[in-house]
Amino acid sequence: MSAHDFSFTTIDGKPLDMKSLAGKPVLVVNVASYCGFTPQYTDMQALHETYGPKGLVVLGVPCNDFGAQEPRSDGEIAKFCESMYDVTFPMTSKQKVIGPEAHPLYKWIAAEAGEGAAPKWNFHKYLIGKDGSLQGAWPSRVRPASDEVRTAIEAAL
Repeated sequence: MSAHDFSFTTIDGKPLDMKSLAGKPVLVVNVASYCGFTPQYTDMQALHETYGPKGLVVLGVPCNDFGAQEPRSDGEIAKFCESMYDVTFPMTSKQKVIGPEAHPLYKWIAAEAGEGAAPKWNFHKYLIGKDGSLQGAWPSRVRPASDEVRTAIEAAL
């Protein structure tokens, strides 16, 4: 199995088959609007603008699993991200990312890297390689535009 075996629904209700992203690295980040890490949307957008033309896909996955910090509907989340952070990278519909009801991609990540790799809070980052393998993971406190994340993205490109 690989990350390419999973699919999402986009925040605007369209199917997003991860197979369609094969050949591109994907930075998957569980996001929330009412979190102290929410300003990381700025870094995510900057990565999208810098590395998107080279093949990187930044994928935001809204979730309400941590501190109930994403209570909004998909439409409200999309409007917030566009108006506050000028987000143009793809976003999924709101998902569970931990526990028995977690989205299958997040269950796969935990199976691949161990339960300790499951998100502990909002803005946990995973880098999926061009081949669909898990290439890296960073906790919330590591900014998406950090040298650590950028170096991994550049290597994956």
